[in-house]
Amino acid sequence: MEFSQILLYVFIALIAFYIIKKIIQYRAVKHYSASEVYEIIKKDRNKLLLDVRTPTERKADQIKGSLHIPLYDLKKRVSELNKFKDKEIICYCRTGNRSLTAASILKKNGFSSANLKGGMIRWNLLRK
Repeated sequence: MEFSQILLYVFIALIAFYIIKKIIQYRAVKHYSASEVYEIIKKDRNKLLLDVRTPTERKADQIKGSLHIPLYDLKKRVSELNKFKDKEIICYCRTGNRSLTAASILKKNGFSSANLKGGMIRWNLLRK
């Protein structure tokens, strides 16, 4: 077997691993549509919205009343959320991918967490 073939197989294995990991993450986390989150935050005060986007993204647009911890800081700042252990934390980002990762991190740390499916893109479509 040639080196290029080995490299190709390794590359394919890495892609397969990434896809399987995302599928497992997706199934392990609860997902809400933008309209469900809109109704939830109107009625249920036992939920917290967590924006995991970058500070630049947050400055451009945000969901009123949400807390901001960028995904790249979440692991080292997760203790800041301990006071919200009794609430479900609904994570959001631009498209729902980073927030899925954030919800998984929170779940592994003992939090009740969920993901805003479609992120701010879906949220902003709902508001139009």
